[in-house]
Amino acid sequence: MLAVRKVRRKLRMGTICSPNPSGTKTLEVCNADWMASLPPLLHNVPLSNLAIPGSHDSFSYWVDEKSPVGPDQTPAIKRLARISLVKKLMKKWSVTQNLTFREQLDAGIRYFDLRVSSKPGDVDQEIYFIHGLFGIRVWDGLMEIDSFLTQHPQEIVFLDFNHFYAMDEAHHKRLILRIQEAFGSKLCSACSVESMTLQTLWEKKCQVLIFYHCPFYKQYPFLWPGKKIPAPWANTTSVHKLILFLETTLSERSPHGSFHVSQAILTPRVKTIARGLVGGLKNTLVHRNLPAILDWVKTQKPGALGVNIITSDFVDLVDFATAVIELNDLLQEDRALAKC
Repeated sequence: MLAVRKVRRKLRMGTICSPNPSGTKTLEVCNADWMASLPPLLHNVPLSNLAIPGSHDSFSYWVDEKSPVGPDQTPAIKRLARISLVKKLMKKWSVTQNLTFREQLDAGIRYFDLRVSSKPGDVDQEIYFIHGLFGIRVWDGLMEIDSFLTQHPQEIVFLDFNHFYAMDEAHHKRLILRIQEAFGSKLCSACSVESMTLQTLWEKKCQVLIFYHCPFYKQYPFLWPGKKIPAPWANTTSVHKLILFLETTLSERSPHGSFHVSQAILTPRVKTIARGLVGGLKNTLVHRNLPAILDWVKTQKPGALGVNIITSDFVDLVDFATAVIELNDLLQEDRALAKC
């Protein structure tokens, strides 16, 4: 069975991602069509039972040091940020990814953790991604994702809008309109989680599930409530405590009615930032702990009571996406044995 798994891996990983129109770097390994490449036995498995790689603060590969500090920060941080050096240091702790949306998609990431905000003084009333500092416009990110989906019609993405800052009703309506304009018929209406399989979505030509953690979801059929995709947060700097938390929350996972996000991330404390001020998140906390987190990922099994979506910071530093995707081979083996 191990030999079969290795063959599948080579088949799935055989394509090198071609340069994308934006001119950003290519990836050595391409998982751009990993959902389309899953074996037929898994096409009717609920997406809530598959292993799906995701990224934490997915948009934070670029933040604007020249823009105001975001409304997600405390008044004390906003005062300090008047000093230009402070914003440079903030950037080191705000950035949690190296890859653009397109590069993440090519690498196999299918779940995106999205935090958004209006920007003070923006005459166009656009909505921006936010993590301490403002990122790119949401519209630009959505169009980048839609372009990928058009080129890869059997790939499905989860867009989880879970934090909103400085947004009134008009801002929400503008954001939701942007989502409609970007994806159109690719949007999947909220329904039974168990009915969401690759085969069902391929037949409907739907590719995008939008989760909206705000009561406005009730007004639009294509917005899924946030409670359908719980993402327990360990809020720790200890990799041991993180793994214990991930195991505990998985054991408490409901087998039906929702997706599940395992946030395999470490969160810096104030003293963590103070000690590693210049090094930033990647060098102080993530780099040395990612191997242990990846080891935990490789021991997991997907399914109704197993892992579903797993997220990480800096998904390119280790072969994170591939490790998660390959967990689906275990489902294939179980189903093949069940048929014997």
